[in-house]
Amino acid sequence: MEGGKPNLSLVYQAVQALYHDPDPTGKERASVWLGELQRSMYAWEISDQLLQLKQDVESCYFAAQTMKMKIQTSFFELPPETHNALRDSLLTHIQNLKDLSPIIVTQLALAIADLALQMATWKGCVHTLIEKYNNDISSMPFLIEILTVLPEEVHSRSLRIGANRRTEIIEDLAFYSSTVVTLLTSCVEKAGNDEKMLIKVFRCLGSWFNLGVLDSNFMASNQLLMVLFQVLQRDETSTNLHEAASDCVCSALYAIENVDTNVALALQLFQGVLTLETAYHMAVAREDLDKVLNYCRIFTELCETFLETTVRSPGQGMGDLRILELLLICAGHPQYEVVEISFNFWYRLGEHLYKINDVALHSIFRPYIQRLLHCLARHCQLDPDHEGIPEDTDDFGEFRMRVSDLVKDVIFLVGSMECFTQVGSGANCDASRKCPYGSPLYKYRAGWRNE
Repeated sequence: MEGGKPNLSLVYQAVQALYHDPDPTGKERASVWLGELQRSMYAWEISDQLLQLKQDVESCYFAAQTMKMKIQTSFFELPPETHNALRDSLLTHIQNLKDLSPIIVTQLALAIADLALQMATWKGCVHTLIEKYNNDISSMPFLIEILTVLPEEVHSRSLRIGANRRTEIIEDLAFYSSTVVTLLTSCVEKAGNDEKMLIKVFRCLGSWFNLGVLDSNFMASNQLLMVLFQVLQRDETSTNLHEAASDCVCSALYAIENVDTNVALALQLFQGVLTLETAYHMAVAREDLDKVLNYCRIFTELCETFLETTVRSPGQGMGDLRILELLLICAGHPQYEVVEISFNFWYRLGEHLYKINDVALHSIFRPYIQRLLHCLARHCQLDPDHEGIPEDTDDFGEFRMRVSDLVKDVIFLVGSMECFTQVGSGANCDASRKCPYGSPLYKYRAGWRNE
């Protein structure tokens, strides 16, 4: 940066201009100047000083963001002997600024996480952080934020860490994962009806599930799973909390790569999801589309996770075909966005059954595909007052094209004549609705006739 290190008042003026200058030219000049500052060596010291001053949200956010960016992209600029001081400074800043703004806390949490991942001398960072802040209730929100972003940053492309270091990090996080879960369980017990804390806990737990380091047997008997499903079963659960709990359950299901080697956790999740059917119907009755979509995401992830088990032993144990019933219930929802969530599962199911090519097995799944086609035919109908040729490029047009692709992948299970029947009687169309000729099922029929 030309002219040497700028003084803090000049930096503060530039930040104010960036956020508050009514003149776009002034904003642009401030943005360019601050960008140059962020790329310079002076950014380290100036960011630290701005965070110490705690003058306002804007300057602190700029400083926190700069610190995160410098650690991600320019950590090599700092000599190793300064790393401990940087760590201690960041921890002091996040504690002092914890009540100023959530976005500042997130930026500082990311900076701390990225530092921990690159600072090989910081051994057992998770243990250090929990030991330092575990007994301070006021520090719990930012502690959980750090523990949330830490697993998420492991595979960040912004960090210059090698494969060996990444492996070392994952092993270290796996070692302390049970400690994190115990902390989260304690937070839930103390949180009571504190919705913000529950959302933070579920986000954090989901992050650790996504990294794939949680011990499945330990989690199977943990109270957090029970709390998750209790939240999802309650009609009065808020939209934000419902989404956080849904994301966490989906992450848990996705984390079970092999059902056979994670039987205890798989069974708990399987049984837990099956209890949500009543809650789904309640969400439909209340026309709460956000919750309906969340439930459908969970049901779909359940089916994806247990796909091989279902095909291998249909109707037995965790091959229970009730999970397909859940997806078909969702397929009956009047909004086509709901059934669309499940398309990937039906594609995969069709692919598995096609490869196996077992007539007896096909006959077990045929009724489910027939019902799916019936629902799809209904969803693809145009509104009675629609005029003209339907567009293929709008959302509904793209949905119909995806239906066409799906039909091609599962049609072998029911046969072409059954598909035609769904167009005629299943869709329950008459000439005035003009629907069969625009439907993907009709397009499939026409394509088949021309081959």
